[in-house]
Amino acid sequence: MRANQWIPWVFVLLWSTGFTGAKLGLPYCGPFTFLAIRMALTLLCFAGLVVVLRPAWPRKAQMRSQWVSGGLLHGGYLGCLFAAIKLGVPAGLAALVMGLQPLLTALLSWRLDGQRFRAIQWLGMALGLGGTTLVIAGSKGLVLSGNPGIVFVAAGLLMITFGTLYQKRKGQGAHPLTGAFHQYLAAFAVTGMLALLFERGDKVVWSGQFLFALGWSVVMLSILAVLLLMRMLRDGDVSRVAAYLYLVPGLTALQAWWLFDERLSAPALGGIVMAAAGVALVLRGGRSPSMTPSCRHGGAGEN
Repeated sequence: MRANQWIPWVFVLLWSTGFTGAKLGLPYCGPFTFLAIRMALTLLCFAGLVVVLRPAWPRKAQMRSQWVSGGLLHGGYLGCLFAAIKLGVPAGLAALVMGLQPLLTALLSWRLDGQRFRAIQWLGMALGLGGTTLVIAGSKGLVLSGNPGIVFVAAGLLMITFGTLYQKRKGQGAHPLTGAFHQYLAAFAVTGMLALLFERGDKVVWSGQFLFALGWSVVMLSILAVLLLMRMLRDGDVSRVAAYLYLVPGLTALQAWWLFDERLSAPALGGIVMAAAGVALVLRGGRSPSMTPSCRHGGAGEN
C-alpha cells in the first residue's frame, strides 16, 4: 500500500486546478458548451485507449451503473455548478456549499452503510469544514446571495455526494478504462443536452488560452484525476476519500495567488492549515472497523 500513498495527494493537486481551468477557459465559451466539448474529447480519448488496450467490456448491469455514476459525477454535478456560475452565484459561496460534501458523505456512510467513525474522525471533519470556511472567507469569496442559482449549487452538492456513494457501492467491477468510457458517454449526453437547450448559437473563441484550459481539463482532470479517484474509491472507504477534498479550496487559493495575484489573508492561510489538520485526523482515525475486506476491495462487484 505504501507505493500508492502518493495517489490521493496527486488527485487533490489536480482536482484543485479545476476552478483555475474554468477561470481561464470560460471567458471564451459558454459553460455548458465548454463542458460538452470537454466530455466529447475525453470520450474520444477513452475510446482510443479501449481500442488499443482492449480491456474487458462491462456487462449490461455494469454499464448501467457507470451511466448513473457518470451522469451524477461528471454531468449533473458540473452542469449544476456551471449553471450556478452562469446565474451569477459567487464562486466563494458555491465553494463553501461544496465544502459540505465530505461531512455529508460521512454522515450518509454512517447512516446507510453502518460505518463507524471514531471521535477523532468526526473532529477532523469539523476542522476540515471550518478550515474550508476560513479559506473562502479569508479570500473574500464568502458573499451572502439571494441568487436563485444557489439551488443549482445545492443540487450539485447532492449529485457529487450521491454519485461518490453510488460509485463506491454499485460502480465497482468494471475495468477502469471501459467504466470511464461509459461514465463520460452519460456525461456527454447530459452536458450536450444542456448546451443545446441554453447555448445554441453561442460562439466559441478558439484562443490559445481557451485551448490550453480545454486540454488541461481533458487530460489532467477528466482522464488522470478521475482514474485516480476511481482507484481511491476502490481501495478505501468513501468518507476517507471525501476528506481529501477539504484540501481543495486551500490549494485553489494558493494557485489563484500565484497565477492571478489574488491576495492571501491571514485567515485564509490559517484555514489551509486547519483543513490540513482536519484531513490528518480523519486519516489517523484509520479504516472504519465495520468495513469488511470485501467492502474495501469492491465487494461483490468484483469478479
